[in-house]
Amino acid sequence: MAQMLLAERAARLRELLSGPRLVRVAGAHSGVSARLVEASGFDAVWASSFELSTAYALPDAGILTMSEALEAARVMSEAVSIPVIADCDTGYGDPPNVAHMVRRYESGGIAAICMEDQVFPKVNSLVSADQRLLDLELFAAKVRAAKRAQRTADLVVIARTEALISGRGVHEALRRAGAYVEAGADAILVHSKAPTPIEVWGFLAAWEGRAPVVVVPTTYFDVDVAEFERHGVSVVIYANHGLRAAVRAMRETLGELRRSGSSRCVEDRIATVAELLELQGMPALMEARR
Repeated sequence: MAQMLLAERAARLRELLSGPRLVRVAGAHSGVSARLVEASGFDAVWASSFELSTAYALPDAGILTMSEALEAARVMSEAVSIPVIADCDTGYGDPPNVAHMVRRYESGGIAAICMEDQVFPKVNSLVSADQRLLDLELFAAKVRAAKRAQRTADLVVIARTEALISGRGVHEALRRAGAYVEAGADAILVHSKAPTPIEVWGFLAAWEGRAPVVVVPTTYFDVDVAEFERHGVSVVIYANHGLRAAVRAMRETLGELRRSGSSRCVEDRIATVAELLELQGMPALMEARR
């Protein structure tokens, strides 16, 4: 069953990547957050290591194990009918580890995996720290291992370069992205934490469409869909906005509950129990029991 789902969803993701319009993806960390992504009309779910680490109350620094991340991605995949793209950090080890990871994620029904070229243990890209990059050839070997290991033709392997994050500039991002595509990557994620997309536009202008390009505009949030399409972006990932919204809402609601001593003050601003039952799939279960 998982292999059938994978084949269908991976094929759908490839179809979207080769299509004319921008593919829009949103981050999630659980079955219910993935279901909300789908219900909101996004094309795919980003199984975000940042969101998952936050949900575990742990730093996003390569602490969670592959098994923990895989289980979360598998739960998300089972909760939705759209493709799930798994954020696999640095690939959980050297090429043999990457090969094992790809086979396990395929078995879990995941449509795409994304690895980044930071040195393990990685540090979240938006943290003010020295983000060290793995040697280009060593990371290219990971990409080759991923492609050799995949059992289904349509699984999408995304190679993420942190060259802009580490301050190495557009030239190094292009050099690395080119090498990763030659190694077999199906798409390139080029990440930037600049407050404007100037670096990303420079990359895209020189890239000339060699492979689909994925962006994560967490810091350059003023850019809209039309502008991404004009510059040749294939996929945009809103990687953490759902969880950020949830944390703000939970903090405010719990604070008001504690201060007021009654839930009266928040009932008109929170989801109803009926909404949660709907997200669970309870109405369908009760219908099936009749």
